[in-house]
Amino acid sequence: MKNIIIAFLFTFLFSCGSTKTNAHDEAKTTNSAVTDNGPVKNKEDINLIKDYAKEYAASIVEDDLKKILYTLASDEFAGRFTGEEGQKKAAKFITDYYKNLGVSAAKADGDYLQKIPAEYFKGNAKNASENVVAYIKGSEKPDEYVVISAHYDHLGVKNDKIYNGADDDASGTTAVMEIAEAFQKAVEAGNSPKRSIVFLHVTGEEIGLYGSKYYTENPIFPLANSVANLNIDMVGRFDTQHAENPEFIYLIGADKLSQELHDLSEAINKKYTNLSLDYTYNNDNDPNRFYYRSDHYNFAKNGIPIIFYFNGVHNDYHQHTDTADKIRYDLLQKRAQLVFHTAWEIANRDKRLVVDKK
Repeated sequence: MKNIIIAFLFTFLFSCGSTKTNAHDEAKTTNSAVTDNGPVKNKEDINLIKDYAKEYAASIVEDDLKKILYTLASDEFAGRFTGEEGQKKAAKFITDYYKNLGVSAAKADGDYLQKIPAEYFKGNAKNASENVVAYIKGSEKPDEYVVISAHYDHLGVKNDKIYNGADDDASGTTAVMEIAEAFQKAVEAGNSPKRSIVFLHVTGEEIGLYGSKYYTENPIFPLANSVANLNIDMVGRFDTQHAENPEFIYLIGADKLSQELHDLSEAINKKYTNLSLDYTYNNDNDPNRFYYRSDHYNFAKNGIPIIFYFNGVHNDYHQHTDTADKIRYDLLQKRAQLVFHTAWEIANRDKRLVVDKK
């Protein structure tokens, strides 16, 4: 009888241990399936889902944006005119930022600068200049690229007045840099984007979109493998039309080449940022022709789907009064987070965006 009781207890304890182990393994399997975007079969599994995009987007904060922008739009950089000393100081500042983040140069030789000869600017700039290009390699589709761009040049010094270009386009440049940091946090946590992300800071925009033109004519990564360009040009202010509701952004071009990109953009905003999306300047008959006036256009004319993020013009547009103290950093934060979320979705979906329009 004693032997029977001992055998029974041993069997009971072994069975309990096995059940606990199996439950633990099952939980691990379920968690893995869910966090890898697998199907959610049971209601209780919803608690296991971790929204990585939301976690990393939260690292884009006003204080960090303000610190970067005040530097870029400082008098030290003398308006960042293409080829001049202030622009080159800005290029070094951006390059050092990526080095400190641990984000690689796009060029295989480790140089973050894509050099553009002076003659390329056709007399609009006296000196050679540089695009600054960094990238994060994709984990599953490294040969497909999401390009996030902004121009970092501005108008320089006129009549002894420095045109700091805080909104145009230190705001967009700052947004790209902070978006890069958010993606790098994902990499460091073991959640690299599936596709590669290119952080493209172009020069020569103010004198004729030259930096982006040079990149698309001399691409570091094949244009055929560039799945989208998200271009950020003036996102730190608001115009008179939105004085009563400044939590908005103008979107231009999202549906010009890919209806899927437009629909994705709408869904991402609704899920995460809830900005008012204004398509006024997306009209084909827009007399301002903004679709053709920023760096995204050099991608669009090569058949690459684009979105142009823009806050409209204001009284300080192209004036020496466009200074860092006038930026709404809360708006800049939310708009940068929208671009990050959109880029994250494009980079991590199974299939690349469908180009269904010409």
